[in-house]
Amino acid sequence: MINIVQKTIHNLSNNNITGYYTNSIAQLHEVIRSLLRKEETVGCGDSATLEQTGIFDLMRNEGYSFLDKHIPGLSHEEKREIYLQNFRADTFLTGINAVTMDGKLFNIDGNGSRVAPILYGPKQVIAVVGTNKIVSSEKEAIYRTRHISAPLDAKRLKKSTPCTRLNKCIDCHHKQRICNDFVLVTGQFEKNRIKVIFIEGNYGF
Repeated sequence: MINIVQKTIHNLSNNNITGYYTNSIAQLHEVIRSLLRKEETVGCGDSATLEQTGIFDLMRNEGYSFLDKHIPGLSHEEKREIYLQNFRADTFLTGINAVTMDGKLFNIDGNGSRVAPILYGPKQVIAVVGTNKIVSSEKEAIYRTRHISAPLDAKRLKKSTPCTRLNKCIDCHHKQRICNDFVLVTGQFEKNRIKVIFIEGNYGF
C-alpha cells in the first residue's frame, strides 16, 4: 500500500496539491497541529473520518478557534451561518470520498456546504483520508462514492432513500437524496492550498 500512497502523493503534487502520509492517529494529530495556529479560524465539513480519528475533539479540546457545526441544538439558520463563515475561515477541515492515483479528489455532497469551501474561500484546506479511499481511476472514484460512501452516509444521516435498503445507488429522485453535487478537483491554481493527509487504514465511508 505504501507504494500506492507514494505514487498518489507524487501525482497530487503535480496538481499543486500537497500530500502527507501518516501511519497512526497520533502521527496524524501531530501533522494537523503543525499546519494550524491557535489564533486562526478553523471550519469543517461533515466527515466520519474526522470523527473517527478524533480531529473534531482535537479542535474542541486544544483551544482552536473552531467553527463547530456539531454543537447540539443548533438551529437551521445557525448552521447556515457557520456554513457561510467557513468561506472566510483560515483553514477548512474535511474528508474526501475518493482520491485517484493520478492525484484527483472526488466528492459527492447533498447541499454543497462541504464541497463549496474546498473549491473556494478558505486560505487552507486540510483533507484527512484513509488509505482505503485511494482508487485507480475517476470511474472507480465515482463508483466507490455512489455505491459505498453514499449509502453508508445516508444511513448515518437516517435518510429513507432507496440506497439505505439496497446498499447501492440507483440514481433515485428521492426528496432526501444526498447525491446532488458531484465534484472532481483535478488541480489548484494556488500550490499547497489543499493538503491531503493520508492515514493508514480504513476510515470514513
